[in-house]
Amino acid sequence: MNVGEIIGDALAYPFHNIKALGLFIILAIIAAIIGGTTVISLLGVSATNGVSSFALGGVGIIGILVFIIVMFLIEGYALDIVKFGIERRNDGPGIDIGRQVSNAIKLIVVDIAYYVVPAIIVFILGIFLRNWILSIISIILFIIFALANFMSRCRLAKTDSLGNALSMGEAIGDISRVGLGKLIATVILVVIIAVIIVFVVRLVGSMNDILSDILLGITSVYLIFFWHRAIGLLYSDV
Repeated sequence: MNVGEIIGDALAYPFHNIKALGLFIILAIIAAIIGGTTVISLLGVSATNGVSSFALGGVGIIGILVFIIVMFLIEGYALDIVKFGIERRNDGPGIDIGRQVSNAIKLIVVDIAYYVVPAIIVFILGIFLRNWILSIISIILFIIFALANFMSRCRLAKTDSLGNALSMGEAIGDISRVGLGKLIATVILVVIIAVIIVFVVRLVGSMNDILSDILLGITSVYLIFFWHRAIGLLYSDV
């Protein structure tokens, strides 16, 4: 598929699975509201004492846990969207809480690995290199490992193997197999589209805080579906 086909398909894809889209939008809205309430509750702890302080702290902890679980579900479901993109399926993945929480945990491990490794390399090189040279190398390493991280997500989605996802050499090799120009062009277009959508949503949401939370939930889920569908389709030719 060319870049235009990938973007067009990815933009329309969230509406092919309205049931899951609607469910995760509701969860995201709840998470956004809970997140805001949690912050207020935790701030309130410092201003109160005794039972009220304990109660506010309890509400804050519960809010954090709910927020984390919802985010894990959404992130884990997104990995299944990548898998369906690789297989070029137009339907949506089923909702499997256990699998999708497991997906999210694996993704955290993968993300940490792909950003810790370049950080360590830069730290070591910083002992020997001048600042301007180090800055150039840092930018190059960040771009390479960020793109490789996209590929690692696809490898994890395709094989369900954490080992395959953490095979950094293979993930970096997948960049050339997908096509560096095609990958960068897709990422740039996705970012531009996302920025435009977020700008419009912020403009509309500025009129009311509750409306802003609702629009944030809808937009976040839509963009997650959109982005992960796009990288799945990118990897479908590998």
